[in-house]
Amino acid sequence: MKYPSPCYILEEEKLQHNLEILNRVQKESGAWVLCALKGYAMWSSFPLVRQYLHSATASSLNEAKLCFEEMKSKAHLCAPIYTDNEIDDLLEISSHITFNSLNQWERFKEKTLSKGVSPALRINPQYSEVETDLYNPCVAGSRLGIIREQIGDKLPEGIEGLHSHTLCENDSYVLERTLEAVEERFGDLLHQVKWLNLGGGHHITREDYDVEHLISLLKKLRDKYNLQIILEPGEAVGWKTGFLTATIEDIIDSQGINVAMLDVSFSAHMPDCLEMPYKPEVRGALEPTNELPTYRLGGGTCLAGDFLGDYSFQQPLEVGQQIIFEDMIHYTMVKTTFFNGVKHPSISVIRNNGDFEIVREFEYEDYKNKLS
Repeated sequence: MKYPSPCYILEEEKLQHNLEILNRVQKESGAWVLCALKGYAMWSSFPLVRQYLHSATASSLNEAKLCFEEMKSKAHLCAPIYTDNEIDDLLEISSHITFNSLNQWERFKEKTLSKGVSPALRINPQYSEVETDLYNPCVAGSRLGIIREQIGDKLPEGIEGLHSHTLCENDSYVLERTLEAVEERFGDLLHQVKWLNLGGGHHITREDYDVEHLISLLKKLRDKYNLQIILEPGEAVGWKTGFLTATIEDIIDSQGINVAMLDVSFSAHMPDCLEMPYKPEVRGALEPTNELPTYRLGGGTCLAGDFLGDYSFQQPLEVGQQIIFEDMIHYTMVKTTFFNGVKHPSISVIRNNGDFEIVREFEYEDYKNKLS
């Protein structure tokens, strides 16, 4: 089948498979698994998601509203800052809130406690195995989380939880080593709280992830400190659940390099590829080789660096041919922009019964209304 282009397409059956794995972790470990909206926010699928996951975590008032309206539950808040003009609205639709600093806690503690929202502090265990600094919250001078020396021997009165988020696409063995650092620095404080949020970055639905090991870790931690354990993976929800279609609109010779010009943009529609950076999988493509037709893939904006490559194909590419980028339904979708005013990909679903449905198309008004 040739799909609309450009278009993000969710495969509902694969989403349900991921949710079943995450629900197994909940049931067997006693932990709560949340959907991190910064990583997966395709809210048309939330009727399915909320059948499995406990709730969602929000990093802004907009995300908290989306959780409340579409997940039908109060949000778990975790943001670097909260502001006076939003805190009241946030507390009305949230059940838990994590503060990134003692200053923010002091500023908003009375309102938080008066609303019955469970408060926590984000801690920095000063240990992370994330290799890309852009995604590492434990780099020297990090603005995220409170180091142990800033807290002292006793948590501030009223604090009910601790929140540690230091992973990114990591497995349970990285979590195990991270927990050792957390316990070394904050173990005595874990006896003073009711819950511990271990953040996101848990690649639970990846094929080689050791789910049994994760469940064992979480059970031991829960029993040792008598805690409610919370995980909030975003990527694990949408991991390999769908793709982004693109169409070749031109093929040019760029000083000896064949470039296939697409109706999508890496900068606007796949920003993670340039930020991380990483090279996305293209259906049917191979690593570049001199023996096969090889192309660089170019995006449709005026940004000089809006390209990725190179890829080899079994046959020469042609104008009008469709290109499919795999695994584009999690962070990629959430981070898109309207840069250059380029056509924004529509959003579609392949239902469990095989039916194809377009659930959202973007028009000029969407671009215009983002501006003023």
